[in-house]
Amino acid sequence: MQKLDFTEALDRIVSKDTRYARDAYHFLREALDFTIKHRKKNKDHSAHVSGQQLLEGIRLFALREFGPMVPTVFAYWNIVSCEDFGQMVFNLISVQVFGKTETDSLEDFKGAYSFNEAFVAPFLPEKVSEFHRLPLDEPARELS
Repeated sequence: MQKLDFTEALDRIVSKDTRYARDAYHFLREALDFTIKHRKKNKDHSAHVSGQQLLEGIRLFALREFGPMVPTVFAYWNIVSCEDFGQMVFNLISVQVFGKTETDSLEDFKGAYSFNEAFVAPFLPEKVSEFHRLPLDEPARELS
């Protein structure tokens, strides 16, 4: 079987599986490239990227690219959990764009992190210390 270019591969994938936007697959491919570069920078030169490593790369890359808009972008692409990335990876494997080892499975993408903890929590304001109400008859004071 002749290897397809990425556009042709996406054509095949989205004609069979319409769950995810084409842009989501482009993002996933860029996130894989980011993950590989990040691993090389950290002196990890192994050729294979595991599901868990890819998910961490996706998290870091998404935060860098979209900041607090990650949940909005992912929802627009119909991605609501790490398992969705696993489905997309295995769609890309099915058309031989991505490769896999015998030990790789969809299970590798289950429960790595919640999207709320990964993409919302980093942008929430820090918890403000409790304030104390002054009695109504006490005059206001300068803040220190």
